[in-house]
Amino acid sequence: MTTQLKPTLGTLHLWAIAVGLVISGEYFGWSYGWGVAGTLGFLVTTLLVATMYTCFIFSFTELTTAIPHAGGPFAYSRRAFGETGGLVAGMATLIEFVFAPPAIALAIGAYLNVQFPHLNPKVAALGAYVLFMALNILGVKLAALFELVVTVLAVLELLVFMGVVAPGFSISNFVLNGWSGGEHFGLPAVSGIFAAIPFAIWFFLAIEGAAMAAEEAKDPKRTIPKAYVSGILTLVVLAIGVMIMAGGAGDWSKLANINDPLPQAMKMVVGEHSSWMHMLVWIGLFGLVASFHGIILGYSRQFFALARAGYLPAGLATLSRFQTPHRAIILGGVIGIAAIFSDGVVNLQGMSLTAAMITMAVFGAIVMYIMSMLSLFKLRRTAPDLARSFLAPGYPVVPAIALCLAVVCLIAMVWFNLEIAGIFLVFMLVAYLYFGATKAQRNAAAPDTMLSGD
Repeated sequence: MTTQLKPTLGTLHLWAIAVGLVISGEYFGWSYGWGVAGTLGFLVTTLLVATMYTCFIFSFTELTTAIPHAGGPFAYSRRAFGETGGLVAGMATLIEFVFAPPAIALAIGAYLNVQFPHLNPKVAALGAYVLFMALNILGVKLAALFELVVTVLAVLELLVFMGVVAPGFSISNFVLNGWSGGEHFGLPAVSGIFAAIPFAIWFFLAIEGAAMAAEEAKDPKRTIPKAYVSGILTLVVLAIGVMIMAGGAGDWSKLANINDPLPQAMKMVVGEHSSWMHMLVWIGLFGLVASFHGIILGYSRQFFALARAGYLPAGLATLSRFQTPHRAIILGGVIGIAAIFSDGVVNLQGMSLTAAMITMAVFGAIVMYIMSMLSLFKLRRTAPDLARSFLAPGYPVVPAIALCLAVVCLIAMVWFNLEIAGIFLVFMLVAYLYFGATKAQRNAAAPDTMLSGD
């Protein structure tokens, strides 16, 4: 049984994975932030989160190039803090990557429902899972080529969106009631800014997932830095541009708390029957598909790496004849589909299912970001001879900024989402109990010198 992934991906493929993993966040999800903070409050939140992500990616790249492992954050934290550290980072990453796809699948269903009102969005979401799990199983090179094509189309579509709504843009529309929403404890503006954190993170969530393709990258020490730096710059420009242009297109309050804000914003400018409107719906699906498809690749590699190291059942590390972790791909899909059809059964904090899935994914992401930055500082001290082809610029200030902002985000997330935070903690405790009961399984796993440092 082989458990070794093959390097087939170049810089452009890795850029497409990094951007494609995230780009659905520009198409939906973020507008829920307007509902709690208003446009101006959410703009402040987004700028803070963009700062965190920029500092994080420049720091995270040092880890990815030094330890090009399919486990990504799991591998860095295990190398820095031992098996328990690996568990915390690995399970947090898994929660992030397993709960993000259901939200995206529901958005795919919502976009298709615009064109086909009789199509049940949940049925469309189920179809998306089946289709893209199959594509991922057929091989990483094919999957990465598809990701490249849809990512480029998705980026172009966002530029087209901004160009089409520009004639109808008005700054007065954007700032009207811009500090509304989020009234908590008599501090509407400040509390709204913090309450909106998960939806600003959604703009950038999962860019770190490209690290999980590191074992499949050609010359990762050279290709990964180029992909990450160009990727985060691409996403920051698109996120700010899309948010401002959509908010200035008309009454932004009608775009808050819906899964298809861009088609609805365009409708305000060009009308419901414009060919531009229908083009956005169809091509806009490429953005959702790019992230959905890419995150399936990401969660499968995390399952694979944890199983290969003995943290999960060894069967999840089995590769298909296409050299892909097919069992891991299918398991993540089953969990995601179950989450989609839990709507109406599970009601978290009065949120829509999409908002709840986004928030759960963000909890995983923030914990993983904190563990990654702590690993960077620890490995600088304990593994000074580790080959580092890319050094975090401005060390230790830049990673410290990322770490501090991530901690602030986690505190705010817990404060405003106690119920979801409790469920996240239960997931982590269950994982720890399994971890404690399966030491023999980890001892029997094949040694990994990249994790042990031997």
